[in-house]
Formats: sequence, C-alpha cells, structure tokens
Amino acid sequence: MFKNAKNSVLIGLGIGVLVPGILLSGAWYLMHRFAFLAKADLLLIACIAVNALFMHYFFKQNKENTGRGIISATFLWAFVFFFYKVTKS
Repeated sequence: MFKNAKNSVLIGLGIGVLVPGILLSGAWYLMHRFAFLAKADLLLIACIAVNALFMHYFFKQNKENTGRGIISATFLWAFVFFFYKVTKS
C-alpha cells in the first residue's frame, strides 16, 4: 500500500498525522469508556510511537523526504500531547 507512495514531505506529513490520529481517537474513546484506562497516558504515547515504525519503513525504502514528513508530524503530535498534559493538571 505504501510502497507506491511518492517521496514527498507532504505525503509523510499526511501519513504521520492521519494514522496516529485514528489510533488516538480510538484510545481516547477507550479511556473515557473504561475507568481503569482513565490515567493510561502511555496508551496515548504508544499511538504516537507508531510513527517510528512508518519512519523506519520509509527510510529503508530510501524515501527520505517521506520519512522527514513523518518526523515532523511526530513532533506536532508530541506538542499536542505536551499541551494536553499541561492543561490537564
């Protein structure tokens, strides 16, 4: 599926934002549905860490620009998580 993706920073940014976004929305639902997951911030970090797998894949495929886009999206998600933790306290 991703093998035919162009070597573009925007493609990487899209992948890096969409995939963790979908996983985070599922984790957010589970955290609010089940009380024992209410403080499971590690679950949110794991959703963002999925980008490391995609980064590794694209760097192995010699698609450095796509990998750079994923790195950029990871930093954006890290900032969002930091903002969430600061405002939650």
